[in-house]
Amino acid sequence: MRFRRIGAALATVGAAALVLSGCSAPTAESGLDEGTSVDVAWNQPFFSYNGLTSFGNATANNNITYMTNDWFNYYDNTPELKQNESYGSYEMVSEDPLTVKYTLADDVKWSDGTAVDASDLLLSWAANSRSLDTPDFVPDDFTDPDTGEFTDAFPKDVVYFDSGAQADSGLGLVRDVPEISDDNRSMTLVYSSPYVDWELALYAPLPAHVVAKNALGLDDNEEAKAALVTAIQDNDAASLAKISSFWNSGFNFTELPDDPELYVGTGPYTISAFVADQYITMTANPEYTGQNTPTIEEVTVRFITDPLAAVQALENGDVDVISPQSTSDLVTALDAIENVTVLKGEEGTYEHLDLQFDQGKSGVFNDPLLREAFMKIVPRQEILDKLIKPIVGDEAILRGSQLFVPGSEGYDDSLDGNGSADYAEVDVEGAKALIAQSGATNLDVTILYASTNPRRVNEFALIQTSAALAGFNVIDGGNPEWGGILGTPGAYDASFYAWQSTSLGVTDSGPTFETGGINNHNFFSNADTDAAIKKLNLEFDPAKQIELKQEIDKILWENFYGVTLFQFPGVTAFNDSVTGIDPSILAPTIFWNIWDWKLAS
Repeated sequence: MRFRRIGAALATVGAAALVLSGCSAPTAESGLDEGTSVDVAWNQPFFSYNGLTSFGNATANNNITYMTNDWFNYYDNTPELKQNESYGSYEMVSEDPLTVKYTLADDVKWSDGTAVDASDLLLSWAANSRSLDTPDFVPDDFTDPDTGEFTDAFPKDVVYFDSGAQADSGLGLVRDVPEISDDNRSMTLVYSSPYVDWELALYAPLPAHVVAKNALGLDDNEEAKAALVTAIQDNDAASLAKISSFWNSGFNFTELPDDPELYVGTGPYTISAFVADQYITMTANPEYTGQNTPTIEEVTVRFITDPLAAVQALENGDVDVISPQSTSDLVTALDAIENVTVLKGEEGTYEHLDLQFDQGKSGVFNDPLLREAFMKIVPRQEILDKLIKPIVGDEAILRGSQLFVPGSEGYDDSLDGNGSADYAEVDVEGAKALIAQSGATNLDVTILYASTNPRRVNEFALIQTSAALAGFNVIDGGNPEWGGILGTPGAYDASFYAWQSTSLGVTDSGPTFETGGINNHNFFSNADTDAAIKKLNLEFDPAKQIELKQEIDKILWENFYGVTLFQFPGVTAFNDSVTGIDPSILAPTIFWNIWDWKLAS
């Protein structure tokens, strides 16, 4: 299960309004109701079409790219991994060595009409394996602390795909250039060792022809694709440096780009309008030939940061669907609206506070004594009692594991041994003793969080007040652009946000807790953790998988990684004009079956 920074939990949106338009008769060929539209509120603006980089890896982005790009598989809301044979097929053709072949369906196209082929798959391997990267290059000195994006000083001769891939997991285990079939419709990956989540290793690609045209200064689509394939097969560092640079940053935008090729896709929808901080609109893709054909012609996602403003927009008819971060006031407000369906339940998302092991703004948490001291003053129970229990009542519990969901197999046993119980209650005197032992005089702690999120603002205030009792000077680092800043060296000392699961993969802990992982924003590095994760990547026995996860969980708490807080209470509401909404606990939650949404007749 890969994690994404959850937009709904940490972002905000600005209200704008378009009402649902009326229905017309569906076209006989496609089932599309021409002229129909639906408006959905989300709490964070879209800012990157590449959700596989450390900068773009956020739910607000991946909700959109999910609707605009097909792939070989996806999760339904059971949740079960479903193969999408209309996009193509994949199979394990050998166990030793692990060999997997992907074959594209004949008629799959990008929304500009360009055929999807093996050059696109090969680009996905190169970017998400990083097998061709310049060895030992670290980009920290070339990251803007205010935005999280790479600066213009980034070296031009370095090959660096910002995907966070690791050499001992996932596509990092495919170290040799994959073989492409003669008809350019399939690609075969040969792994250097077994990998338990092989079905989830390859990610939906960005368009190879667009990347190569922009990176290499070419005009013809086929020429560009051929040039990209040659650069990868020949390990042409000069060309790959340009290709990786564009892959990293070329798809970041906060309004509709002048170049429409920057948002071509393969999915049921394609981006058609985008106004900064207001909304992004997707229209049914005329080139789409897949199995997930939509009925509603136009979907507009409106950015509304305040949950109560989202409720008001729903009541006014300005939006038709909302799935905001829930608060007690929000639930009360929804209960007062007529002709609205409200779905409540626990999400596969959890809140956590992480401490910077290195590259912090003040460097205070380089000292494990101060990390432990700070964990002792985080008012976990007070946060739960004041912010979560009013929504879900006594069912609200502290989450005590970094890896296990409450109620899942292995969770209780992990809590018995991981040490999380030591931080269930605030211990001011214990924190003071550790601070004294450290001899530290600088106790400045800048905390990064989503300043536009009301619940996060309240969380920060509770943490700041409690920390002051032990002598910590907690500085407000709240920022509306917090997502892009995560992992930026020197920008903050701690952060709190939510991880949202995108799959049921066994190796979900790797990208977050292994050294250099794409989700490892706090520069945590531990040899024992890395070794356990490496074993987990290769372990097919469910009982041994649980044991390894429990081992990792214990190491994280023993090294004062930070604290887990609570599982998200989920609330989705929609008016009577739209049907087919059935959220999943996995990302992209409400959007997973966007093609099944219909307007009520």
